Amino acid sequence: MGDVIERIAETSELPASGRGGVVAIGNFDGVHRGHQAVLERALSEATTRGVPAIVLTFEPHPRSIFRPDIPLYRLTTAPVRARLLQALGFKAVIEQPFTRDFAGLDAEDFVRRILVENLGIRHVVTGFDFHFGKNRQGGPAYLMEAGERHGFGVTLVDAFRDEGTDVISSSRIRGLLCDGDVAQAAGLLGYRYTVEAEVGRGKQLGRTLGYPTANMALPASTGLRHGIYAVKLRRADGTLHDGVASFGRRPTVDEDGEPLLETFVFDFSGDLYGERCAVSFFGYLRGEEKFDGLDALVAQIRRDEDEARALLAGVTPLSQLDLLMSFTQG
Repeated sequence: MGDVIERIAETSELPASGRGGVVAIGNFDGVHRGHQAVLERALSEATTRGVPAIVLTFEPHPRSIFRPDIPLYRLTTAPVRARLLQALGFKAVIEQPFTRDFAGLDAEDFVRRILVENLGIRHVVTGFDFHFGKNRQGGPAYLMEAGERHGFGVTLVDAFRDEGTDVISSSRIRGLLCDGDVAQAAGLLGYRYTVEAEVGRGKQLGRTLGYPTANMALPASTGLRHGIYAVKLRRADGTLHDGVASFGRRPTVDEDGEPLLETFVFDFSGDLYGERCAVSFFGYLRGEEKFDGLDALVAQIRRDEDEARALLAGVTPLSQLDLLMSFTQG
């Protein structure tokens, strides 16, 4: 996928080489097809002008600040989002810390300090409903007027609709994943839903059963339906492996434990402990079940393996982004 994308902590740290470019602004949770319409327009505008294209996003997600009492199921952590942006062609992403103080900037301060002074932008691209500044006082009309005053262009991208004319949104995709419908979610994302975490040591029961697993603890707010999935695992070195994964509480052996993603990697005997891996979900096979003993569990795992192998043998990339994320080695 080429050079690693530069992840910049805040707008004031943008190097001179990134100034004077086109900036795409948004949370971009999921980097779904609607977001991609904004991002690809920014890349196009930058190419036309011969200037850098960068992304301005926010960490943590603003909703985590405004509604800390309601856990937010994020579709993409910052590292996964950065990898998606890299695959689309961006060289840098600014992950601006989103704090109460930052949220308190009025709209003009946001334009002047962030866009003009820190980024020196020539053009901004964002969604048609983008609001910014204290109490969301800045909107599309304000941004366009500010651009005229400060000398930068503005492109607003309309809502992106799927083939059924329904708007694609992060919340809609979250709902599908909560139902385990990773196939339909992939259609809206434009790539297979992917999570990333460090592989930890579990109880190693799978190894004694002949099915060693790579165990990954996902964020507590992860809303993915518990169950068994056909997956691909990408190692830190970029190599890809087919597998079958269980996400949930392991009702047969440890039903009171914390949810865990356990991936049995096909035809692999190496050690993944401590390695940061990514898992892409291709199909939902079944829900969690409590079996009457380990023999019944192992028999079902064999059936799951066969079903996952058959499903993965027939998959094809949904898009160039999906090809880069879930099919290309390296």
